[in-house]
Amino acid sequence: MSDKRKVIVDGTEFEVELEMDGTTWNATVEGRTFKIEVPDSGPVMKKKRSPGAKKKKSGTVSANIPGKIVTIEVSEGDVVEEGQVILILEAMKMQNEIQAPISGTVNSVHCEEGQSIEANVPLVVIEPEPSED
Repeated sequence: MSDKRKVIVDGTEFEVELEMDGTTWNATVEGRTFKIEVPDSGPVMKKKRSPGAKKKKSGTVSANIPGKIVTIEVSEGDVVEEGQVILILEAMKMQNEIQAPISGTVNSVHCEEGQSIEANVPLVVIEPEPSED
């Protein structure tokens, strides 16, 4: 399984396709493949969480980069599902779909179409569904 990434080397941006082959990485850049070895390293093991330690997700939606609101797909009172597109943000000349982090009801919308927003400012607040624990 390979992964495409953008990297910047000495100020020049490249698209690199990375593939792990044991302890060696194969990096393909502009049709040329390079082998990258990192001594004393193996596959990165992800930390396992204990079964009861679920990360609590916030219902406050914000963008991590400044941009302009293109469209808002929800309004107050709407019921949304986790992963549903709730707004589209244009940032760095790209349109980004912003998804609901949790399922629930839209409590408030703090932006409007055409508005320029700063990073990390609350845009939409979703009230989580009541849990049945």
